[in-house]
Amino acid sequence: MIIPNFMRVKITNEAAIAFIGLYCMAVVMGFGRFLFTATLPDIISQLNLTTQTAGALASVNYIGYFFGALIAMFVPQRLTWQSLMFWALTSIITTSLLAIPNLSLWAWYLIRGIAGVASGVAMILSSSLVLGYLSAPRRSVLSSVHYAGIGTGISASAILTWSLLSLDYYFDKIWLTAALISLPVMLLLIAIRPQLSIQPTTKLSIYNTYVNFKRALYDAISGHGRSVALLCASYALAGFGYITSATFLPVMATQRLTENTSAGLLIWLTVGIFAMLSNPLWGALAKRIGESQTLIGLTILQALGMLLPIIFPAAFGLYGNAVILGLTFAGIVSMTLVLIKNINPEYSNLLMGVATLAYSVGQFLGPLVTVWLAGQSDNFNLGLIVAAAGLVISLLLLIWFYRQLKPRSA
Repeated sequence: MIIPNFMRVKITNEAAIAFIGLYCMAVVMGFGRFLFTATLPDIISQLNLTTQTAGALASVNYIGYFFGALIAMFVPQRLTWQSLMFWALTSIITTSLLAIPNLSLWAWYLIRGIAGVASGVAMILSSSLVLGYLSAPRRSVLSSVHYAGIGTGISASAILTWSLLSLDYYFDKIWLTAALISLPVMLLLIAIRPQLSIQPTTKLSIYNTYVNFKRALYDAISGHGRSVALLCASYALAGFGYITSATFLPVMATQRLTENTSAGLLIWLTVGIFAMLSNPLWGALAKRIGESQTLIGLTILQALGMLLPIIFPAAFGLYGNAVILGLTFAGIVSMTLVLIKNINPEYSNLLMGVATLAYSVGQFLGPLVTVWLAGQSDNFNLGLIVAAAGLVISLLLLIWFYRQLKPRSA
């Protein structure tokens, strides 16, 4: 097989790899997951959806994310890059499919579900691949560059949506453009492929796969069971806590700031900008005080942010929530995944998969609880209160995690 010269390029510079990871995260998370939030007011308007249906579409994506995390747990370390290539391409394809006109609601559910699977797998595998390339002295700073891709993608989704809506295009053209912008990431992922070695062929059955997985899971958490359990439970509640704003903030802005038709996208852009800034900031702080203490501080800040739209119902509360959401949620993701990877780096795919599995359960439940509490009035205040309560419980679990971890690291 003849390989074109441009596909033979091999990138080994750590900073370049971190920025390729940023791009990948922007594609599979910023577009694959959060472009839905940016375009949601237009989707509701064009398709005449209820808030309950919009919440169900969001939850289908998050349950897909759950299965994506489950799949990632079974990916052997040696197949990380190959699997990432497949699922990154799947994410791009599902993004492009939403440009097809007159899709049925069931097709929307199916596509958003598959998109969630692709995002879940690709987020974990890209993190495992990129973090595995980074040397210990540079990991804190450069991992923050990788995770800044979430905020970059959110900002890009807001700018893209705002630009095309202002030109009188609708959500279908927005999704198609996002897919086209995403395509070059595949070439860049080829450029950071690891040295592939030929593995002996083994016959695998479902039973053998289960046995190997069970053994790997035991080895991964052996001696660390409480740490893994506390961190995963805390992460599940963090997923539940942030998702109300991350799904419905532009809708809340459209409801409350009726005099400004672009308020929802401006607020979503605010989330993205501060998410981009957050990871380098928290990465530098974590280098000084540690990931655990940084994660505790982020959780406190996010819980307070959930209450701002209730205390200040107008622009100040919504923009304040956007700033704090952007500053905290990507940081919580990166700090938690770095912490769980560090528990047992040999099983990073597996442990990050377990954590993301927990996170996705919280994300799946969040929109359903929020729209149920909102009722026919579409008032999201009760959902924000419940989200804040979940984050407070998450905080208590993190403190417990830190206290039992501290003697070991002393």
